[in-house]
Amino acid sequence: MATMWGAREYIRSEGGLIAYGPNEVDQFRQAADYVDKILRGARAEDIPVAQPTRIDLSINLKAAKALGWTIPEAFLFRADEIIE
Repeated sequence: MATMWGAREYIRSEGGLIAYGPNEVDQFRQAADYVDKILRGARAEDIPVAQPTRIDLSINLKAAKALGWTIPEAFLFRADEIIE
């Protein structure tokens, strides 16, 4: 069954078709910035909530081929990662 995940690790390990979600490395960086500010004395309620700044698109072509699907080339060009 074709699945869509929010993290690209799942399309590698679970064989999902597409992953579309925030870049995890950037999220960890943002979390570290929050921790740094709090440890330096900032109050947590004074720190604004930040949205993810980078969204990744990963496509698993192995899963698409197993389903007999062809992913359009224009869509593949937009992908950050293609698993073959």
